[in-house]
Amino acid sequence: MDKKSPKLRTVHKSPPAYELNKFPKELPFIIGKEIVYLLATKGKANLIGSEWEEIFAKSIGANWKDSSNGLDDVRLGNTAWGAKTVKAKNPSKQKDVRLISGRNSIVYSFGAKIDTTVDPNLPGEQVLSIWNDRVTSIRERFDHLRTIVLIKSNDLSEVVVFEFETIRYDPELFYWEWNKDNNLVGFSKRSKEHMFTWQPHGSQFTILEKVPNNSTVIEIRKPEFLDKEKTLRALGFDKSWITVTTRK
Repeated sequence: MDKKSPKLRTVHKSPPAYELNKFPKELPFIIGKEIVYLLATKGKANLIGSEWEEIFAKSIGANWKDSSNGLDDVRLGNTAWGAKTVKAKNPSKQKDVRLISGRNSIVYSFGAKIDTTVDPNLPGEQVLSIWNDRVTSIRERFDHLRTIVLIKSNDLSEVVVFEFETIRYDPELFYWEWNKDNNLVGFSKRSKEHMFTWQPHGSQFTILEKVPNNSTVIEIRKPEFLDKEKTLRALGFDKSWITVTTRK
Protein backbone atom coordinates (compact mmCIF):
# COMPACT_ATOMS: atom_id res chain seq x y z
CA MET A 1 0.00 0.00 0.00
CA ASP A 2 1.18 3.50 -0.75
CA LYS A 3 0.81 4.92 2.71
CA LYS A 4 2.85 7.95 3.53
CA SER A 5 3.07 8.88 7.20
CA PRO A 6 3.06 12.60 7.95
CA LYS A 7 6.27 14.10 9.25
CA LEU A 8 5.25 15.43 12.65
CA ARG A 9 7.53 16.83 15.34
CA THR A 10 5.72 15.08 18.19
CA VAL A 11 5.54 11.52 16.84
CA HIS A 12 8.83 10.11 18.16
CA LYS A 13 9.36 12.17 21.28
CA SER A 14 8.10 9.42 23.56
CA PRO A 15 7.27 5.73 23.14
CA PRO A 16 3.63 4.65 22.67
CA ALA A 17 1.56 2.76 25.23
CA TYR A 18 2.96 -0.48 23.74
CA GLU A 19 4.55 -1.63 20.49
CA LEU A 20 2.21 -1.66 17.51
CA ASN A 21 0.05 -4.81 17.32
CA LYS A 22 1.92 -6.41 20.25
CA PHE A 23 -0.88 -6.31 22.77
CA PRO A 24 -0.64 -6.73 26.55
CA LYS A 25 -0.67 -10.41 27.57
CA GLU A 26 -4.09 -10.28 29.23
CA LEU A 27 -5.85 -8.44 26.37
CA PRO A 28 -7.35 -11.49 24.57
CA PHE A 29 -8.61 -12.97 27.85
CA ILE A 30 -10.26 -9.70 28.93
CA ILE A 31 -11.86 -9.28 25.51
CA GLY A 32 -13.05 -12.90 25.55
CA LYS A 33 -14.49 -12.53 29.06
CA GLU A 34 -16.40 -9.38 28.10
CA ILE A 35 -17.86 -11.05 25.01
CA VAL A 36 -18.90 -14.10 27.05
CA TYR A 37 -20.68 -11.78 29.50
CA LEU A 38 -22.33 -9.93 26.64
CA LEU A 39 -23.61 -13.19 25.13
CA ALA A 40 -24.86 -14.44 28.50
CA THR A 41 -26.75 -11.25 29.31
CA LYS A 42 -27.98 -10.17 25.89
CA GLY A 43 -28.85 -13.62 24.64
CA LYS A 44 -27.83 -12.63 21.13
CA ALA A 45 -24.57 -12.01 19.31
CA ASN A 46 -24.89 -8.26 18.94
CA LEU A 47 -21.74 -6.28 19.74
CA ILE A 48 -22.01 -2.65 18.63
CA GLY A 49 -19.23 -0.15 18.08
CA SER A 50 -19.48 1.70 21.39
CA GLU A 51 -19.37 -1.62 23.27
CA TRP A 52 -16.20 -2.59 21.42
CA GLU A 53 -14.63 0.77 22.30
CA GLU A 54 -15.33 0.19 25.99
CA ILE A 55 -14.14 -3.43 25.89
CA PHE A 56 -10.85 -2.48 24.24
CA ALA A 57 -10.30 0.40 26.67
CA LYS A 58 -10.83 -2.00 29.58
CA SER A 59 -8.44 -4.56 28.06
CA ILE A 60 -5.50 -2.12 28.10
CA GLY A 61 -6.46 -0.06 31.15
CA ALA A 62 -7.27 3.03 29.07
CA ASN A 63 -9.95 5.71 29.26
CA TRP A 64 -12.98 5.58 26.99
CA LYS A 65 -14.79 8.70 25.86
CA ASP A 66 -17.08 8.94 22.86
CA SER A 67 -15.47 11.46 20.50
CA SER A 68 -17.07 13.56 17.80
CA ASN A 69 -14.72 12.42 15.03
CA GLY A 70 -14.29 8.77 16.05
CA LEU A 71 -10.50 8.86 15.89
CA ASP A 72 -9.68 9.11 19.58
CA ASP A 73 -12.42 7.25 21.48
CA VAL A 74 -9.82 5.35 23.55
CA ARG A 75 -6.95 7.18 25.25
CA LEU A 76 -3.94 6.01 27.25
CA GLY A 77 -1.16 8.46 27.98
CA ASN A 78 0.30 9.74 24.72
CA THR A 79 -1.63 7.26 22.54
CA ALA A 80 -5.17 7.45 21.13
CA TRP A 81 -7.24 4.92 19.21
CA GLY A 82 -10.27 4.97 16.98
CA ALA A 83 -12.19 1.68 17.21
CA LYS A 84 -13.87 -0.19 14.35
CA THR A 85 -15.91 -3.41 14.09
CA VAL A 86 -16.40 -5.47 10.94
CA LYS A 87 -18.43 -8.65 10.38
CA ALA A 88 -16.97 -11.62 8.51
CA LYS A 89 -18.00 -15.24 8.05
CA ASN A 90 -14.50 -16.49 8.94
CA PRO A 91 -12.60 -13.68 10.71
CA SER A 92 -9.32 -15.60 10.96
CA LYS A 93 -9.26 -16.04 7.17
CA GLN A 94 -10.19 -12.48 6.28
CA LYS A 95 -7.49 -10.83 4.13
CA ASP A 96 -8.80 -7.26 4.10
CA VAL A 97 -11.56 -5.15 5.61
CA ARG A 98 -13.59 -2.11 4.64
CA LEU A 99 -13.59 0.43 7.44
CA ILE A 100 -16.23 3.15 7.52
CA SER A 101 -14.14 6.15 8.46
CA GLY A 102 -16.49 9.08 8.86
CA ARG A 103 -18.57 11.39 6.75
CA ASN A 104 -16.41 13.63 4.59
CA SER A 105 -18.75 16.20 3.07
CA ILE A 106 -17.15 18.25 0.32
CA VAL A 107 -20.40 20.25 0.14
CA TYR A 108 -20.04 21.37 3.76
CA SER A 109 -16.23 21.68 3.86
CA PHE A 110 -15.59 23.22 0.44
CA GLY A 111 -18.98 24.47 -0.73
CA ALA A 112 -18.62 22.07 -3.66
CA LYS A 113 -21.44 20.55 -5.66
CA ILE A 114 -21.94 16.85 -6.30
CA ASP A 115 -21.22 16.52 -10.00
CA THR A 116 -20.19 13.15 -11.43
CA THR A 117 -19.22 14.78 -14.74
CA VAL A 118 -16.22 16.59 -13.24
CA ASP A 119 -12.70 15.20 -13.11
CA PRO A 120 -13.00 12.66 -10.23
CA ASN A 121 -9.53 13.55 -8.97
CA LEU A 122 -10.80 16.96 -7.80
CA PRO A 123 -13.44 15.70 -5.33
CA GLY A 124 -11.13 12.77 -4.48
CA GLU A 125 -8.43 15.19 -3.34
CA GLN A 126 -11.00 17.14 -1.32
CA VAL A 127 -12.24 13.97 0.40
CA LEU A 128 -8.68 13.04 1.41
CA SER A 129 -8.04 16.60 2.55
CA ILE A 130 -10.95 16.38 5.00
CA TRP A 131 -9.62 13.07 6.34
CA ASN A 132 -6.08 14.43 6.64
CA ASP A 133 -7.24 17.49 8.58
CA ARG A 134 -9.13 15.28 11.04
CA VAL A 135 -6.03 13.14 11.60
CA THR A 136 -3.83 16.20 12.03
CA SER A 137 -6.14 17.70 14.65
CA ILE A 138 -5.79 14.55 16.79
CA ARG A 139 -2.04 14.21 16.26
CA GLU A 140 -1.61 17.70 17.64
CA ARG A 141 -2.76 16.32 21.00
CA PHE A 142 -1.39 12.76 20.91
CA ASP A 143 2.07 11.56 19.93
CA HIS A 144 0.65 8.30 18.59
CA LEU A 145 -2.64 7.64 16.81
CA ARG A 146 -3.93 4.18 15.93
CA THR A 147 -7.02 2.35 14.72
CA ILE A 148 -8.04 -0.80 16.60
CA VAL A 149 -10.17 -3.25 14.59
CA LEU A 150 -12.37 -6.13 15.72
CA ILE A 151 -13.39 -8.58 12.99
CA LYS A 152 -16.30 -10.58 14.40
CA SER A 153 -18.12 -13.69 13.24
CA ASN A 154 -21.90 -13.59 13.09
CA ASP A 155 -22.22 -15.57 16.35
CA LEU A 156 -19.15 -14.02 18.05
CA SER A 157 -17.56 -17.46 18.42
CA GLU A 158 -14.43 -16.11 16.74
CA VAL A 159 -12.98 -12.61 16.64
CA VAL A 160 -9.77 -11.14 15.27
CA VAL A 161 -8.07 -8.08 16.73
CA PHE A 162 -5.44 -5.93 15.05
CA GLU A 163 -4.34 -2.32 14.92
CA PHE A 164 -2.48 0.00 12.60
CA GLU A 165 -1.19 3.55 12.58
CA THR A 166 -3.85 6.10 11.63
CA ILE A 167 -2.16 8.25 9.01
CA ARG A 168 -2.70 10.98 6.49
CA TYR A 169 -2.68 10.11 2.79
CA ASP A 170 -0.71 12.03 0.19
CA PRO A 171 -3.25 12.86 -2.59
CA GLU A 172 -0.45 12.65 -5.16
CA LEU A 173 -0.21 8.89 -4.62
CA PHE A 174 -3.79 8.12 -5.66
CA TYR A 175 -6.18 8.49 -8.58
CA TRP A 176 -9.98 8.46 -8.55
CA GLU A 177 -12.82 7.17 -10.73
CA TRP A 178 -16.61 7.31 -10.65
CA ASN A 179 -18.05 3.80 -10.59
CA LYS A 180 -21.35 2.54 -12.02
CA ASP A 181 -23.16 3.50 -8.80
CA ASN A 182 -21.82 7.07 -9.03
CA ASN A 183 -19.60 6.50 -6.02
CA LEU A 184 -16.06 7.84 -6.01
CA VAL A 185 -13.37 5.15 -5.86
CA GLY A 186 -9.71 5.81 -5.06
CA PHE A 187 -6.78 3.67 -6.26
CA SER A 188 -3.06 3.49 -5.59
CA LYS A 189 -1.13 4.85 -8.57
CA ARG A 190 1.66 2.35 -7.99
CA SER A 191 -0.19 -0.91 -7.31
CA LYS A 192 -3.62 -0.04 -8.84
CA GLU A 193 -5.20 -1.40 -5.65
CA HIS A 194 -8.61 -0.15 -4.57
CA MET A 195 -7.93 1.97 -1.46
CA PHE A 196 -10.95 4.21 -0.81
CA THR A 197 -14.65 4.56 -1.55
CA TRP A 198 -16.66 7.75 -1.06
CA GLN A 199 -20.44 7.93 -1.40
CA PRO A 200 -21.54 11.43 -2.51
CA HIS A 201 -25.02 11.10 -1.04
CA GLY A 202 -24.34 10.70 2.67
CA SER A 203 -20.61 11.48 2.30
CA GLN A 204 -19.56 8.14 3.80
CA PHE A 205 -15.82 7.57 3.45
CA THR A 206 -14.48 3.99 3.51
CA ILE A 207 -10.85 2.91 3.74
CA LEU A 208 -9.75 -0.59 2.68
CA GLU A 209 -7.17 -2.08 5.02
CA LYS A 210 -5.11 -5.27 4.83
CA VAL A 211 -5.37 -7.64 7.80
CA PRO A 212 -1.83 -8.27 9.12
CA ASN A 213 -0.55 -11.83 9.62
CA ASN A 214 0.24 -11.18 13.28
CA SER A 215 -3.37 -10.38 14.17
CA THR A 216 -4.72 -11.86 17.40
CA VAL A 217 -7.37 -14.58 16.94
CA ILE A 218 -9.71 -15.26 19.87
CA GLU A 219 -12.09 -18.24 19.92
CA ILE A 220 -15.01 -18.02 22.34
CA ARG A 221 -17.27 -20.72 23.74
CA LYS A 222 -20.90 -19.66 23.77
CA PRO A 223 -22.29 -19.45 27.32
CA GLU A 224 -25.79 -20.30 28.43
CA PHE A 225 -28.15 -17.36 28.37
CA LEU A 226 -28.93 -15.98 31.82
CA ASP A 227 -32.67 -16.36 32.35
CA LYS A 228 -34.12 -12.98 33.36
CA GLU A 229 -36.47 -14.23 36.09
CA LYS A 230 -33.85 -16.54 37.60
CA THR A 231 -31.32 -13.73 37.62
CA LEU A 232 -33.74 -11.35 39.34
CA ARG A 233 -34.51 -13.98 41.98
CA ALA A 234 -30.79 -14.55 42.55
CA LEU A 235 -30.42 -10.82 43.13
CA GLY A 236 -33.20 -10.91 45.69
CA PHE A 237 -35.30 -8.50 43.66
CA ASP A 238 -38.77 -7.55 44.84
CA LYS A 239 -41.15 -4.63 44.38
CA SER A 240 -39.48 -2.67 47.19
CA TRP A 241 -36.66 -1.90 44.77
CA ILE A 242 -39.04 0.28 42.74
CA THR A 243 -40.39 3.68 43.85
CA VAL A 244 -43.33 5.15 41.97
CA THR A 245 -44.40 8.78 42.29
CA THR A 246 -46.61 11.22 40.38
CA ARG A 247 -45.03 14.18 38.67
CA LYS A 248 -46.24 17.48 40.15
